[in-house]
Amino acid sequence: MNRIEAADYRDLVVAGAPRLSPDGERVAFVRKTAEDDESYGATIHVVPVGGDEATQFTASAGVDGQPRWSPDGDWLAFASTRGEGDREQLWALPTDGGEARRLTAVVGGIDDLEWSPDGSRLCFSQRVTAADRENERDLSVDPDYEREEPDPRVIDRTVYRAETEYFDGQRRHVYVLEFEAALSDSAESNGDTDALARVTDGDADYVSPTWGDGETLYYATKTGADPDDSLRYEVLEHDLESDRAAPVAETSGWLGSGSIDATADNRVAFEYTPEERASLRQTEIRVLEPETGEVRTPTEPLDRTIGGRCQFRWAPDGETIYFTTPDEGSRVCWTVPADASAEPTRIYGEGGTIAEFDVGENAVAYVESEWDHPGDVVVTTRGGNEPHRLTRVNGDYLADRPVRRPEEVWFEVDAGAGGAGAGDDGERGADEETTEIQGWLLTPPEFDADASPGETYPLIVEIHGGPHAHWTTAGTMWHEFQTLAAAGYVVFWCNPRGSTGYGEEHATAIEGDWGAVTLTDVLAGLETVCEREYVDDESAFVTGGSFGGFMTAWAVTQTDRFEAAVAQRGLYDFTSFYGSSDAFQLLEGDYGTTPWDDPEALWEQSPAAHVESVDTPTLLVHADRDYRTPANTVELFYRGLRKHRVDTRLVRYPREGHELSRSGEPAHVVDRLERIVRWFDGYSEYRDVAPALERDRGAGLSSAGERGRDGGDADGDE
Repeated sequence: MNRIEAADYRDLVVAGAPRLSPDGERVAFVRKTAEDDESYGATIHVVPVGGDEATQFTASAGVDGQPRWSPDGDWLAFASTRGEGDREQLWALPTDGGEARRLTAVVGGIDDLEWSPDGSRLCFSQRVTAADRENERDLSVDPDYEREEPDPRVIDRTVYRAETEYFDGQRRHVYVLEFEAALSDSAESNGDTDALARVTDGDADYVSPTWGDGETLYYATKTGADPDDSLRYEVLEHDLESDRAAPVAETSGWLGSGSIDATADNRVAFEYTPEERASLRQTEIRVLEPETGEVRTPTEPLDRTIGGRCQFRWAPDGETIYFTTPDEGSRVCWTVPADASAEPTRIYGEGGTIAEFDVGENAVAYVESEWDHPGDVVVTTRGGNEPHRLTRVNGDYLADRPVRRPEEVWFEVDAGAGGAGAGDDGERGADEETTEIQGWLLTPPEFDADASPGETYPLIVEIHGGPHAHWTTAGTMWHEFQTLAAAGYVVFWCNPRGSTGYGEEHATAIEGDWGAVTLTDVLAGLETVCEREYVDDESAFVTGGSFGGFMTAWAVTQTDRFEAAVAQRGLYDFTSFYGSSDAFQLLEGDYGTTPWDDPEALWEQSPAAHVESVDTPTLLVHADRDYRTPANTVELFYRGLRKHRVDTRLVRYPREGHELSRSGEPAHVVDRLERIVRWFDGYSEYRDVAPALERDRGAGLSSAGERGRDGGDADGDE
């Protein structure tokens, strides 16, 4: 048997975007793999619901995504970077065989792809500039055209960048393609078509387009004097025959792709998060009845949020809504009548993580990861009975590697902020003055308490991002957890107060105090698991990303409990974060203030304010194009660590954004994991290696070249 390693990331297959065929007999899904050190390939595969093997449906000629069956099942539309220019375009493939046909030649890519109910049209959105629209590059563009980077870059918006890019005047707009006309044109012009029409225009973003009946589109746009500084939206109904749009509902929150869904008789479901202190509130589903204008909230009885990588969809009958939520260590699927005549019912998902799903006439298809695999396509009945795993996309890989099952751990903390009260038996309590916290403990694959009594292992504590997020035993962390355990560490993680999946009270418990409350819970969990004989309570390490990076830095400023730390993609100074992040409203919601209203309080809550207290060797990992937690705050924290002579290093990954750990360039994902292990190994009594600062450049890194991936000269901060 081979142990799981960081470099195995290149061998793992990711399944996603499942779509049931109209007859319910097949599921199309995307199969994504690392292609080389810097890129991925993705193709669409189709698997029969009856249980035969999946087959590749699209050629390996680019990155394919968003598979969409036509209503009659004769065509599969999808987005792809294949063809000239590597720009994402809309393609269609006959399902009974034949070549894929390119239907567009647009400048801004393809998002929110959806067929009209009668199959005569498709809608999608793309990001385009005013100049693109004026010159009709959003309708047809030369494959050799490339946007020029502004010089100088003139900024007139409150939020002017996100993910890894500056907006540079780009706005998201909605388009409709006449399918038969586009097919006819594609035979002549390879995507240069007159069949494409722009639906929206102007200096605004229009998100989540979806079809009602065949002549009606719904989408949303922000409102307010400065939409970038607003959480309010109008939901618009656009009649294509008259080409007129009118608002039909208002909502608030953070709307994006998939935030609106409608039925063929124009019932509209949309996300709603209360505007006041929105980051602390749960996201609900609201339903607009077209005849009466009445708005209901069928998810209101459920004390769970559909926010944070969750999803909702109408069932084909137009009466029921399916949706996912985090729920006590799982991401599960629920149903609820749209008229709110009954409370939500959980139908499937305990113990796993449902990533994406689709609802058919008689079945639900979804991608689920569990403790023993990172994700496969599953189909079940509409009621959640008889789930059947259709794929084993990582079967060959897993057949040769031991995978440990995490142990569930419940412990108690004092319900008062900052007061620790760890339980000593791992059992769930009922004391009104305590709060129960759920966590997990993963042991190395060779661990056997009976065969090797008295043997101990070092411990790594992982802290999740968010802060209002939720971890399970699977999902995007599966490979990282298993890699760290295979490297000889016991791994502990939990969902401290502030996490979702345990109700709004649990999520709001960190209001105005991220650090002290979360650290109380993390340390309580640490002491609980250290009571196990095989865990060395004097050899604990800590790491986390995003909010977890913040918490890692906060921990080393408040305690010397950890031998070493790795803070990843964190925020270390609230004021700098507020001024540079696209998520500045997170501080307004969670702390109820701004740097101008209470600068002292925000500084006191920042890890950088307490850097003089750090003795723990701390590695800092960041992405150069991370516009969620921009690098200016890590630079301040790093400078402070250097000034106070703490063992430290700052590793920055070019071209990467905030999703570095989940979807960064394959070599960067591997390098990051190997650096975490190398940093901890250097301060562990269980490893006979020197600290990373004393080792040769590239030592212990499988992807390091002649000069390594640290950059700079060999006499830098080694």
